[in-house]
Amino acid sequence: MDPLITKKTPIIEKDSCIGCILCTQICPKVYEMQDDGKSHVIDPTGDSEEKIQESIDACPVSSIKWKE
Repeated sequence: MDPLITKKTPIIEKDSCIGCILCTQICPKVYEMQDDGKSHVIDPTGDSEEKIQESIDACPVSSIKWKE
């Protein structure tokens, strides 16, 4: 399986996102800061599951989760 293909989808809980930009630094192809000052998922397959998990673990307010 291609390591860049993910079966899981990351989602961001907008109410708790503080716009710290860590996720966009770790996975710039997956997340993007937008005009509301919050991070948005722009491409859920933009990086490996391992790298996306790293961004999830780095979020200081646990706003990023895997979609169930």
